[in-house]
Amino acid sequence: MTATAPPVGEADQPQPHTTPAPRVAARFRRLLPAAAAALFGVLLYVSFPPRTLWWLALPAFAGLGWVLRGRGWKAGLGLGYLFGLGFLLPLLVWTGVEVGPGPWLALAVIEAVFVALVGAGVAAVSGLPGRPVWAAALWTAGEAARARVPFEGFPWGKVAFGQADGLFLPLAAVGGTPVLGFAVVLCGFGLHDVVRLAVRARRTREVRRGAAVAALLGVAVPVVGAVAARPLVSDKAEDGTATVAVIQGNVPRAGLDFNAQRRAVLDHHARETERLAAEVGAGRVDRPDLVLWPENSSDIDPFANADARAVIDRAVKAIGAPVSVGGVVERDGRLLNEQILWDPDKGPVDTYDKRQIQPFGEYLPLRPLIGAINDDWTSMVSQDFSRGTEPGVFTMAGTKVGLVTCYEAAFDWAVRSEVVDGARMLSVPSNNATFDRSEMTYQQLAMSRVRAVEHSRTVTVPVTSGVSAIIMPDGRITRRTGMFVADSLVQEVPLRSSRTPATRLGVVPEIALVLVAAGGLGWAVGAGVRGRRARGV
Repeated sequence: MTATAPPVGEADQPQPHTTPAPRVAARFRRLLPAAAAALFGVLLYVSFPPRTLWWLALPAFAGLGWVLRGRGWKAGLGLGYLFGLGFLLPLLVWTGVEVGPGPWLALAVIEAVFVALVGAGVAAVSGLPGRPVWAAALWTAGEAARARVPFEGFPWGKVAFGQADGLFLPLAAVGGTPVLGFAVVLCGFGLHDVVRLAVRARRTREVRRGAAVAALLGVAVPVVGAVAARPLVSDKAEDGTATVAVIQGNVPRAGLDFNAQRRAVLDHHARETERLAAEVGAGRVDRPDLVLWPENSSDIDPFANADARAVIDRAVKAIGAPVSVGGVVERDGRLLNEQILWDPDKGPVDTYDKRQIQPFGEYLPLRPLIGAINDDWTSMVSQDFSRGTEPGVFTMAGTKVGLVTCYEAAFDWAVRSEVVDGARMLSVPSNNATFDRSEMTYQQLAMSRVRAVEHSRTVTVPVTSGVSAIIMPDGRITRRTGMFVADSLVQEVPLRSSRTPATRLGVVPEIALVLVAAGGLGWAVGAGVRGRRARGV
């Protein structure tokens, strides 16, 4: 008897492999918040200089509020980290211009941890009444921590530093960078609540009056506060004026071998100063009362090298005005990044030693450990710089000039101390040649504009390779150079002695906002514990 196979039914036919639509949708829903968090971080980066799109910070934080709302703290931690990477990776790309991607990636990965912790906190307070206030205060607390640890902190990327062209800038005079940044973030989170409640009201025809009022206040109060603070911003002279000259000598070439060009860089700055002296002598340029050279304009120690001393002395005598010279000096076995006040008649008469030195640039933390990992890194910073201990205020032709050397401009305390010590104007001598034509120069210039408003002082920015600038106390740039050109800027600037609320209050607004953040976080944790007890968990 012959067996016959049963007919093959349709169900037995080979079927093409397909992923069920619900599974695809679920996967998309899981990936969407992560992708959105990173993209909103990129949006925050785009709001920073050299672009003038400061207002993009508002939708960036509105988006972050949307991503984190209703999430657990663990999800908030991960989404906050992605937001931080989206923001900091492109913002800090300049740190790898000459040394490769390793240090850049390491810095961004570490700094994003602070944003991750903020994300966890924002997720935790997202169910509280008045959530934009708690969330914005948490962001400020995260920036406060990032400005202090590790290795004395790294405040680069504070939200305030992206607002030099923005509506909220006058708030810098009220409470410094913490209040300015808090206002921007509050407005962004408030904008999220406004949009969310408007969409809900349209869908359900239900208006939650209390929540709507709180959301609207979150947007309106920062805007009204910024408008109300405008009278604090002024470029009027209170103590007369001074004619200042900013010298940009330029460098033979950009890159890490800047230090190998030390004599050429010194000669360039001396030559540009002598060229300016000739212009003054011919009556084509006003005679300056004081002259400002950049950081590292003389990396040859003029106290130990008679030839370098003679070059500087000749240039200073030619211009006939006191000059602040940026030098690298070895004294008592200590290497110092120093500003030297050089008088045309008396020579060097005063010095200021940089206090906030740059880790991995001017000193190497954990040197034995890093040397064991990569000898090349230890050779790049073969000798650590030492820190100065005193504020730097030079009296130049009767004008008190506060010195804030390059990296120090990112630190609130380093700028405020010079104003409290009597500075009538500020100078931020810098050397950006190592970073080529990257955005670093423009990010740092924006910091100086914020500092001008914060303390109501004229700020000059002499840079070896540009961009050098003169900034009025209201944050306007009135003179600037190009990059990698030899040039000088001469202008009569207002001198001011009054102190803004930000100068008087110092760190108090930041402490207050950190306490607000702690209060909101404590409330959220307490509410969560009570909720679990009520459910018998």
